[in-house]
Amino acid sequence: MKYIVTIAGREIEVDVDGDRVTVGGVTRQASLRAIAGTPTRQLLMDGHPTAFTMRSEGRGLWVLQVRGDRWEAEVLDERSRHIRSLTAGAERARGPVTLRAPMPGLVVKVLAERGQTVAAGAGLVVLEAMKMENELKAPAAGVVGAVLAHAGEAVERGQALIEFQQPGAAPAAVT
Repeated sequence: MKYIVTIAGREIEVDVDGDRVTVGGVTRQASLRAIAGTPTRQLLMDGHPTAFTMRSEGRGLWVLQVRGDRWEAEVLDERSRHIRSLTAGAERARGPVTLRAPMPGLVVKVLAERGQTVAAGAGLVVLEAMKMENELKAPAAGVVGAVLAHAGEAVERGQALIEFQQPGAAPAAVT
């Protein structure tokens, strides 16, 4: 599986295939194991052990401590990174934000209602794609202005599913 690891603003491509890890085009033998009951991990790379702690901060963010140095890393697989790239502009957009389908699929469940106030990260729509259920979440806190998706409906990539209203605006009439 391929990952993009970002540390100190630098992106590094990491491809993991069993005990073979390719980092920046260089392949090595590696294994990582947790030390039971602790946040400590032991990395064995080309026969050389390194112990460090790692703690998840959620959403692909990790805090690592190696030999007294603290590092923050973002680790995303290709699919998660692609989904983030489709929704990244929504957080910076002015005006109403629209949650769009990141891929074609079938709407399994709609978890939001028109007029509902939602927190950032709240589940809004469950979309089934490639036999996997994906919960699409609110990119920011807001009020649902319109629900455009319905359970059982097939949607295309980029199709609008939920629209958020502008602050102070009345909810849209579309449901």
